[in-house]
Amino acid sequence: MKKSLFETVLSFLLGTSWAVLILGSLLTFKTFLDLGVFTAVFASIIFIFTTLFFILVLETMNVFRDGHEEKRKQTKLLYDIRELLKKEND
Repeated sequence: MKKSLFETVLSFLLGTSWAVLILGSLLTFKTFLDLGVFTAVFASIIFIFTTLFFILVLETMNVFRDGHEEKRKQTKLLYDIRELLKKEND
């Protein structure tokens, strides 16, 4: 099955977001570690929640795209059924 450009970009952005989450949280922790362990953990948690929000947005886009594709298939089937019923009645 061939993927559209939107699906490819969305998959790439999701993978990149997970990489940014992992590496960014480690970098944030190490950066804020000079200010104390509590500050470093707090800053890392804030970074993680912010990044998870963007991942959630991308996943939501993916779910809506899947739903849209399914609705298009169902609509095509309904039009085909309608055409068949019209031919039977004529």
